[in-house]
Amino acid sequence: MRRAELGACAVAALVLAGCSLAPPYAPPTLTMPTAYKEVGPWTPASPADTAPRGDWWTVYGDKTLDGLEQRIDSSNPDLALALARYDEAQAYAAQARAALFPQVDLAGTATANRQSADRPLRVGGPDYYANNVVGASVSYELDLWGRVRNTVAAGKAQAQASQADAASVRLSLEAQLADAYVSLRGLDATAKLLADTTKAYTIALRLTQTLHSGGAVAGLDVGRAQTQLQIARAQEVDIAAQRALYEHEIAALVGVPASSFSLPPVAQLPESPKVPVAAPSLILQRRPDIAAAERRAAAANAMIGVARAAFYPSISLDATGGFQNAGGSNLLSMASSWWTIGPTLAMTLFDGGLRRAQVRAARDQFDEASDSYRSTVLAAFQQVEDNLALCNKLAVEMGEQSAGVVAAEHTEALAMTQYKEGEVTYLDVVTAQTIELQAQVTELAIATRRLQASVNLVRSLGGGWSEPAAMRADAGGVQTRHGASPSNG
Repeated sequence: MRRAELGACAVAALVLAGCSLAPPYAPPTLTMPTAYKEVGPWTPASPADTAPRGDWWTVYGDKTLDGLEQRIDSSNPDLALALARYDEAQAYAAQARAALFPQVDLAGTATANRQSADRPLRVGGPDYYANNVVGASVSYELDLWGRVRNTVAAGKAQAQASQADAASVRLSLEAQLADAYVSLRGLDATAKLLADTTKAYTIALRLTQTLHSGGAVAGLDVGRAQTQLQIARAQEVDIAAQRALYEHEIAALVGVPASSFSLPPVAQLPESPKVPVAAPSLILQRRPDIAAAERRAAAANAMIGVARAAFYPSISLDATGGFQNAGGSNLLSMASSWWTIGPTLAMTLFDGGLRRAQVRAARDQFDEASDSYRSTVLAAFQQVEDNLALCNKLAVEMGEQSAGVVAAEHTEALAMTQYKEGEVTYLDVVTAQTIELQAQVTELAIATRRLQASVNLVRSLGGGWSEPAAMRADAGGVQTRHGASPSNG
């Protein structure tokens, strides 16, 4: 009869051990559009599975940029900080997971003692005695209500969220570096344009000085030519100052003091890539910040189960035993042995509403995490649409501006020819030169903005463009796979 009772208790414990008080989890839902609103010639309609996702910056075809980006992983302190936080989260998850196993402790003491002759309630015994103890204890909590398992699940989800945070930091740093690099190369191209312009203006100044010496033109023309040249030189200095700031930013991103870092000028911008964009739902499966938000919602859901488990008794199995004597060499003998074994049950009967408040707080935290997830998703779509719009509109603007530059160059050449022949004043030449320079500078600025928009689009897409093969079956969904390792590509 005793064995039957023990067997029934064991079966009941095993059944209850599969119980969990956490609500069934499903990622927060949000109605998603089936296509982007901002479409245009810059982005083909279908995804290209062969496009790079990891080293996404290689689409710009710039070896210097490639080398700088690779230095972020090894040298950037912000990324190192994010990775350290991920390692810390993994350690906390391991601490929670340890509660799934029995805890075994071993202890031993060997003491010499003197008993007070005036000790209250003393009944005989020696004044001096030894007390040698060697013992071990085993304790294991029966996870009947899923408290331990839900704590482990929450710790695992938090660690995954920290992993996604690290991926998000890496992607942000990579995009920041690419943005600073294309800005610097845009300034290099502008500096080259201004250097060529000052040479042309110097030649024009000499021409007006020669004509003025011969009495062909007034001194006013010389003053205008001199003004044009000085303004162009001032712009060169301003561009050099801006370039220095971007160079310093790049130095910090690659973990090098700005004082010991330099990039030689290259007066050529990388080509703007043709970026294929996948279905909107796929963004949510590769953006690390969205993966982190979803994992935090999962962790908050598990903590509801932990809070609800506090309403039920905690049952643990404890066993303690060892050997004890008052000195001598027979400590490990059967006569010196002792042990105790049995279950321990603990339950709070009254707490003034504490546990109910804890459950309410856990549910509120889940609602907060769910709303944070939805907010992150909405922000992702806004960022993609914003940068698609910029890329598409800037591509059209670039075409119009290039045509304007051609017209301005033709006008400037015609004005200079007519001035040499005495048909127009130098004011017409100055006007044409000013318009030409402004058109060329604007063209370079638009080209730089196009590259910056493409970098920001990469960032908003989560770092790349190809569709992950493992996720194609879920192309219509919006959630990240549970347990997936978020990455920036």
